[in-house]
Parts: sequence; C-alpha cells; structure tokens
Amino acid sequence: MISALAHSARLAHALYVFAREGVFGVADPAALPPQAQFAVRMARLIERRGAATSGRLSRALTRLGPTYVKLGQFLATRPDVVGVAMARDLENLQDKLPPFPQAQAEAMVAAALEKPLAQAFSQFGAPVAAASIAQVHRAEIVQDGVRKTVAVKVLRPNVSARVRRDLGAFMFAARRMEAVSAEARRLRPIEIVETLSRSVAMEMDLRLEAAALSEMAENTRDDAEFRVPTVDWDRTSHHVLTMEWVDGIALNDRAGLEAAGIDLRDLGRKVIQNFLRHALRDGFFHADMHPGNLFVDDAGRLVAVDFGIMGRLGLKERRFLAE
Repeated sequence: MISALAHSARLAHALYVFAREGVFGVADPAALPPQAQFAVRMARLIERRGAATSGRLSRALTRLGPTYVKLGQFLATRPDVVGVAMARDLENLQDKLPPFPQAQAEAMVAAALEKPLAQAFSQFGAPVAAASIAQVHRAEIVQDGVRKTVAVKVLRPNVSARVRRDLGAFMFAARRMEAVSAEARRLRPIEIVETLSRSVAMEMDLRLEAAALSEMAENTRDDAEFRVPTVDWDRTSHHVLTMEWVDGIALNDRAGLEAAGIDLRDLGRKVIQNFLRHALRDGFFHADMHPGNLFVDDAGRLVAVDFGIMGRLGLKERRFLAE
C-alpha cells in the first residue's frame, strides 16, 4: 500500500511537470474520450505561458531527470508507439544535464579507487561533459615518467537509487495500464519498462562499459579506419571509468569537419562500413553510435566513445542480415 502511494505520488509529480511544460497541448482532444478531454483541459490551465511550442516533451523529460531522459530516448526509436510527431520531438532530446559539484566528484573517485585522489591522478580537472547517468572529467596521470591525458567518467551521486525508484513507478503504471486497457496491452508497456531497466542497469556499472571497450578494441585491432580508447583498468571501478583522452573532431561538429577539410561523403562511408563490419563480422556493435559519440582523429580514423549500450548478434542472425 505504501509503495503504491509512493509510486502514485511520483507519477503525479511527473504529470504536473508535463502539464507545466505544455505536453498535453500536443494531444488532439477530439481523438480522446470525454473524461480524457476534460482532464487535458484541466491540465492546460497550469501550462507555463510563453514556453516554446517545439520540444515540449523533451523539456519535460529533461526536468524530470535521468530515468525519464532514457525513457524518452528509447521511445524516440518507436514512432509506431508514440506517433511520428512525438518521436521527432524526442529525437532532439539531449542527454545533457548540469554537472554535479567538483568536490563531490573528487570524493567519489577517491572512494571508488580506495586511494587519495592525488595518488591516482597528477591533475583532475573540472567536468567537460555531464549526461544523465555520469559526467566526464579531463585528468592527467604519470606513467613511467611520461605525463598522459585521460578521460575519467564518474557516475552521478545516488543515481542508482533514483533510477530504481523511477523504474518502480514506471512498472507500477505499466501494470495498471495493461490491467485496464486492451489498447495498452497491445503496446506492451511492461515489456518496454523491462527493456529500459536492463539497458540502464548496464550503463550504471562502468566496469561493463570498460569490458565492452576492451572487447571492441580486440575485435578492431587490425582495422585501419576505426579504433576505441584504451582503458586504464588500474583506475576503473564500478563507479569510475578511466580511459585514454580522445583528441578529435566530433561528427556533430559539421563546421569543424569542413574547416579541417574532411571529406564528408567518405566519412559517411566509414561510419556505415565500420558499423556493418562490427555487426556482421564480429556480432558485437556500438548500439548508441550517434554523431556525438563519434570523433575523427588526426589520422582520419573514426574513434568511438560511450560504450554503455552495446548490441550482440548471433551467427544465425548475422548470416540472415548478410544474405
């Protein structure tokens, strides 16, 4: 009973945020039953005035935090479930949030590595990127007298507990939906939440990402056009991932690519061919290979980062796709 009340309270808060951001203004009232039409009209009374009409759902999900951001990114791939217009809105959902404090990050790294920060790194800089699950810091280490730049990925404080609470509320809502609506059962919301839960669980153990990096590095060691950063296993744990710093131009920086004289058509060929090579040759591929996770280095090679979501294909599936 207490759990049901807690889930209901969290879902009510989410509905309030949706209403404030004008999400219900996207719905076509004519397609809804009378009770739902009345609920939409009531929700629109508290809609925030002056807000941009585009990106309403994306803004609301970002305000609600990491689990909702991940849900939105997942639903962006399912226009058959949420509709084409809403899927396009969700495609613009950026996995970017304000960073958590530097002192907190430093304390978490020291605790995770079980040593003072100064023993692990000669320099530990401010965050350079902050996403829903973790943030990345630029740092330096000294190995054999040589100073090296590394990227240190640190999980957000208490993110696991928050995600568990949100996913519990999602599952509560999904079960109620399937219990009362045949249309909801057709869309299989319980299965959607279960898939999301598995995906987020993998992202919250950075040792799994480090293992994925190492496996793909082994698979692609002889590939001339693709590489992945090297993992520093001595400075990696459940909550911290340390890897080689990548110097390059992100594929979402079109102006930078053009200024550097990169052949964009050839770059497109590299992206497609390398993805297919990983999927069909190796059966192990980067499942979040969007332009923000890909760089071009000085040698013209593709460098991939953010290996939190990976995909596998068995030999039978690979043969089917190849044929």
